[in-house]
Amino acid sequence: MNALRANGTLKLALKVIPKSAKNEIVGLLEDGSLKIKITAAPEKGKANSAIREFLAAEFGVPKRHIEIVRGERSSTKLVVISMPPLA
Repeated sequence: MNALRANGTLKLALKVIPKSAKNEIVGLLEDGSLKIKITAAPEKGKANSAIREFLAAEFGVPKRHIEIVRGERSSTKLVVISMPPLA
């Protein structure tokens, strides 16, 4: 969270496990990516939407500030989280 506040953006490599019992961060993998579990199925963008909602809640930013920049149809994703400008 500190990197997000300091830089305004944070890039996260994710390994996503869909159709899980609950939405949760599992931990870090050896390659440095963050492993997360999502309850939604990987069909018709449901899992990607759930990822955005989950990360928005975890990082305290609006959903529109979560962008999947790589891996839209893959279980490995690159996500950019941007901090909304302070008003």
